[in-house]
Amino acid sequence: MNFYIVIPAHNEEDSIGLTLESLAEQTLLPKKVIVVNDHSTDKTVSIIQKYVNQHHWLNLVNTSSSNEHIPGSKVINAFYKGYEILDEHYDIICKFDADIILPKDYLENIKLLFETDKSIGIAGGLAYIKRNGAWVYENISNKNHVRGPFKAYRKLCFEQIGGLKTSIGWDTVDTLLAKYHGWKVVTDKTLHIKHLKPTGFSYNTSSKYLQGEALYKMRYGFTITLITALKMALKKRSLNLFINYMKGYFKAKRSNLEYLVTEDEGKFIRNLRWNGIFEKFK
Repeated sequence: MNFYIVIPAHNEEDSIGLTLESLAEQTLLPKKVIVVNDHSTDKTVSIIQKYVNQHHWLNLVNTSSSNEHIPGSKVINAFYKGYEILDEHYDIICKFDADIILPKDYLENIKLLFETDKSIGIAGGLAYIKRNGAWVYENISNKNHVRGPFKAYRKLCFEQIGGLKTSIGWDTVDTLLAKYHGWKVVTDKTLHIKHLKPTGFSYNTSSKYLQGEALYKMRYGFTITLITALKMALKKRSLNLFINYMKGYFKAKRSNLEYLVTEDEGKFIRNLRWNGIFEKFK
């Protein structure tokens, strides 16, 4: 089973070496890894090049965009700069971040998941962040959701969902569309990935409305968006977060932004979300 991996990297001098080292130490080595240097202005390139010189399966691609860290389009545009130069001889395509440390048996265990159940379309482990000297679960989503920093896709699933959307919300809509096409999304809860920069760590202030925008573009509708915003605000204990979610939703609605999914896919997504909400009351 061939693993191809694309890693977008923008000013990751503090972490990219640790990420690549954890890949080099895998019990199952990837077949190909492309690191996309996306307009870095620090020592990211020289660190990547050191590892490229040591490993035949690792390559570097340079691209230019902007210095702003806006979630969604920037990272996926960079991902595709790497994906476009890969051949078709992969079984599993992975999008990894440049600020993670994988357990040594990560790829081997993900391979086992895909081989054991042919209906699994997306798989991954769980993200842990360092807090008060200890590695603790990064509690921003439930443990059945495969997070964006370390996603692995079966080739057919990746093709059926149309690849990754160049938009905020890409790492939620991909799992929803996978389920729409009948695929399972599975986490191996024994695989703990060290996430060196907590989600949102480097986002700029212009990003604050984008989560609400994403909910609109995924056709959640007002009620599910309201419930989602309340849930996240309570989890983060932030009234501003709730306000920003709702402002983002209505801003997107007023602008009549293009949806990420079709009407049928949106209906499926809303039903899936309602079922999840009702399950919590059983």
